[in-house]
Amino acid sequence: MSGPASFAGSSGFGRGADVGLLSPVSASPLVAALTGDSAVLAAILAVESGWAAVLERAGLAPAGSAAVVASATKAGRYDVADIAHRAQGGGNPVIPLLADLRKHVQALDTANVGAEKAVHASLTSQDVLDTALMLLARNTVEALLADLKSTTTALAALAEQHADTLCVGRSLTQHSLPLTFGLRAVQWFHGVAAAGQQLAELKLPVQFGGAAGTLAAGSALTTGTSSDPFTLADALAKHLGLATAPVPWHTNRLAITSLGNALASVLDAFGKIAADVLFLSRPEVAELAEPRAAGRGVSSAMPQKQNPVLSVLVRAAALQAPQLAAQLHAAAANFNDERPDGAWHTEWPALRELLRLALGAAGHVRELADGLQVFPDAMRRNLNLAGPLLLAEGVGAAVGPLLEDKDGRTGKQQLQDLVDQTLQVPAGEQAGTYRRLLRDAVPNGQLTDLRLDELLDPASYLGQAGEISRRILTAFPDFASTDFASPAKSQTNTDANGANRG
Repeated sequence: MSGPASFAGSSGFGRGADVGLLSPVSASPLVAALTGDSAVLAAILAVESGWAAVLERAGLAPAGSAAVVASATKAGRYDVADIAHRAQGGGNPVIPLLADLRKHVQALDTANVGAEKAVHASLTSQDVLDTALMLLARNTVEALLADLKSTTTALAALAEQHADTLCVGRSLTQHSLPLTFGLRAVQWFHGVAAAGQQLAELKLPVQFGGAAGTLAAGSALTTGTSSDPFTLADALAKHLGLATAPVPWHTNRLAITSLGNALASVLDAFGKIAADVLFLSRPEVAELAEPRAAGRGVSSAMPQKQNPVLSVLVRAAALQAPQLAAQLHAAAANFNDERPDGAWHTEWPALRELLRLALGAAGHVRELADGLQVFPDAMRRNLNLAGPLLLAEGVGAAVGPLLEDKDGRTGKQQLQDLVDQTLQVPAGEQAGTYRRLLRDAVPNGQLTDLRLDELLDPASYLGQAGEISRRILTAFPDFASTDFASPAKSQTNTDANGANRG
């Protein structure tokens, strides 16, 4: 998705500018530079400049006109706020920008080459704005993918380091089965890597079609030449570093909805990580902690608090994404006629906000994954809260067949009776009670003490956790930089308190 047409506008942190005061997840210079109004302006100008270059190379614009247009499309020549205000007159920013562009081209065409003929010839506003948004997305997605790969590298390392760190799994808020923190981390990796791969494989196409999507003006422009509108559009795509499009897609918005879906999927994966970290960093759980940084996580009223702000911001972004993606689909489903009366316009803020949220959240998730503190001792403590009852499923599979039907009850039902009896005693006595009841229920000749101890050891009932982790990491080699074939023991890089020193 890379290409030669790289651009970045200024942040636009001026008086009255929207600098993200109520959107802290995306309030960063990088997000502003890649998605702000100045970046949108720069993208529109890049499309107009690129089109002039394509026309001149095809012999459809006067020699020397592309250089004049390129000079006229320097973003510093334009007042973004004024253009935004004037856009109300035509319903999109391309119309007032074109008026200004033509004035600059006329003023700069001191050699009278006729450069104005190269400006916007045969295009329509939707051609330019759709292409500009694809260009804006291309540059933002490149930065986003860089953050995603840093995050997945860190998550893969966590998975390797904690391949044997036991913790408790939870379902419907309750303890379920033992697992490893390495498996939890690799599942985080899986979500981010799969969403990142989907995003990386997207095609962000150039738009062309003219006033009604028929290429009538482009056909007239190229009559009697060796060019046609399709070859010109392909040349523009190459110039901008975008994908080619076989036909105009003015009313077929799959390019937009696919991009929105991919961005929402990234934010879904981020949201899963944030939700887990928020729960696991609660003081009464204390299995994880966010990386510390001066001034972060503070409370305005309670000086003792260390709030998990990174996860809070990421979760806030993830909760906004579904509605934004839905807005893109609602617009696509209501693209009436050859240019709709409002649906197209609703795409712009929704798509840009998804780009902003994804890129802003990606930086926070990267930092979170890089510096996440892991406390294996707390994980083991919480695992032990359920005692051997946590192994009841495995015990049932191994011991049930050894029990003969008794009083009309199967072996499985008898084992459930043992669990129910164990639950009647205080929590501190349940481990010994459950083992004693099992020992009394099955003759030693059928179940040795050694085998019983194995069945009641959480490490013996991890299923295919290691193989699942290996398969996930090997399925996304571009997003993992660690070899899971020889996992390091989880305890080697932890201090006495269990803090991750890796």
